[in-house]
Amino acid sequence: MKNLVLTFLLTVITVGSVAAQEINWVTLEEALELQKKEPKKIMIDMYTVWCGPCKMLDKNTFQNKEVAAYVNENFYAVKFNAEGNDVVSFQGKEFTNPSYDPAKASRRNSSHQLSRYFQVNAYPTIVYLDENADLIAPIKGYQTPTQIELYLKMFANNDYKTLTTQDAFNEYYLAFKPEFKG
Repeated sequence: MKNLVLTFLLTVITVGSVAAQEINWVTLEEALELQKKEPKKIMIDMYTVWCGPCKMLDKNTFQNKEVAAYVNENFYAVKFNAEGNDVVSFQGKEFTNPSYDPAKASRRNSSHQLSRYFQVNAYPTIVYLDENADLIAPIKGYQTPTQIELYLKMFANNDYKTLTTQDAFNEYYLAFKPEFKG
């Protein structure tokens, strides 16, 4: 009987975890290595530990199964604490947070050099890089699944390359038909 209950619980846990699609987060260095083997764009979630909208983005958007499946298929996803203390090597440079204060680890801290490099001045900001790790765009603010879908598809499909004016983007935006639910 004990084995039957254990088997049932393991089945429920396994089925539940299969149903909940999760984004495969990697470090920036891992994403850059993966790009060498299979070129994909990189999506970097630049968050902070104290940011409420960042937590909403995690819960409401990144946990959405359609968002997660699309991101996993088309991007290498990186989660980066924009006020953290990580040392990051990127494009031949080392980025740190020289003013980081460990006493402020759970609240506002100084900005990481990589955050400034990517022009991040609000949280959350999602930074998109192309297959060569060149900056496409930093997109500021909380986004629902249907809002982020526009950017995910625009960048994954290279549509952004033809949107050279604000009018062209506005036309693209108005014509876009979201498919993600949520």
